[in-house]
Amino acid sequence: MNKRAFSTQMARSLSYFKKGAKGDIILEVILLVIAIISLLPIYYMVNTTLRTPDQVITSPFGFPEQLDLSGYVRAWNMMNYPNVFKNNLIISLVSVSGVILLSSMAAYTFARRPGKVFNWIFITILIGVIMPFQVATIQLFRVLTYLHLTDTLLGVILVEIFVAVPFNVFLIKNFVNSVPIQLEESAFIDGAGVWRTYWRITFPLLQPVIATLTVLDSLSVWNDFFTPLLILHSRAKGVILLEVYRNVGQFQTDWTNFFPMMILGVAPLVILYLFMQKYIVEGVSTGAVKG
Repeated sequence: MNKRAFSTQMARSLSYFKKGAKGDIILEVILLVIAIISLLPIYYMVNTTLRTPDQVITSPFGFPEQLDLSGYVRAWNMMNYPNVFKNNLIISLVSVSGVILLSSMAAYTFARRPGKVFNWIFITILIGVIMPFQVATIQLFRVLTYLHLTDTLLGVILVEIFVAVPFNVFLIKNFVNSVPIQLEESAFIDGAGVWRTYWRITFPLLQPVIATLTVLDSLSVWNDFFTPLLILHSRAKGVILLEVYRNVGQFQTDWTNFFPMMILGVAPLVILYLFMQKYIVEGVSTGAVKG
């Protein structure tokens, strides 16, 4: 290649690089603007909780002149936060644990027991992913009333479990299919039964998808409003979102009380996500590679 051809090729390469860099800068600016717009509601909510009602009215997006934490104190007392947090925690822990155990065992069975019977059962379970349980609200309430499970945390827990099982079974089954069956066959040769093989060999390998579903199920159960509203009637059995809803008036809403309640309700989920984000990314990336 002569000097002139080499110079032409270098000029083309530099031109392409500059165009690519310019396109990347434009894309980054657009994404930054979208991120700022997305963060505005969060900024407004947090900012409102740190200001007095007069400051919020005169300057909705202004910075607080001085930090006012009285809104959190009022929200804590009005919600009876320790009680509703305890109810939320019990419902979430028991529901998520039950969903993970039932779904993982069912998914393992469907993945390792091929046949028409198991396929039909699996398809029947998947109907729950397509059809929302709200369409059977009246029948569900009648069953819970007959079993004396209305106004009980157990009633909410059972509904949350059976609503979440279909999607979890579908996702875990696909992940179990990626686990080498030779590992289980080796355990069988060594004398391990199905139960021991599942808990000692297969279940530990499902850690990425289990961690991901734990966070997703926790978000779903913690933020569920309809099921507690349907089943729980007494305030002593209430959950966080029911208390937040009681703050909404017929004609007006005091946002300086409403927003602190929302933050107190969301804070545990944010902490959970910060602890589990490594496993979520691992589960998503593993599923992408194996899928």
